Amino acid sequence: MALTFKSQATGNLIMVQAHALALLKVIGKADQVKGVLEPADMPAALLALRELSDEPIAPVAENETEPSATPELSFPDEFVSLRKRAWPLIKMIEEAQGADKPIVWGV
Repeated sequence: MALTFKSQATGNLIMVQAHALALLKVIGKADQVKGVLEPADMPAALLALRELSDEPIAPVAENETEPSATPELSFPDEFVSLRKRAWPLIKMIEEAQGADKPIVWGV
């Protein structure tokens, strides 16, 4: 599923719900499928998003003791850090803050 962030200052930002909820948790809006980010709260949100680590979060296989017998992919998946996923939301918050407009999602 997707979650859409909307603001009168920018275009809509559509994000995979799992990634959007992870970013909302970082800015203190955990478990809010519907919500609003007021301009007064934007500086703290930007600070929290900019402090994210750039380390990719790779899935760990449980009970994997020996190398897999599957062949290596010619184009292996690239793990994307939460910080990279946050970049469009950071830009949206900056623009909305400059225009003094809130950002809403789930409505």
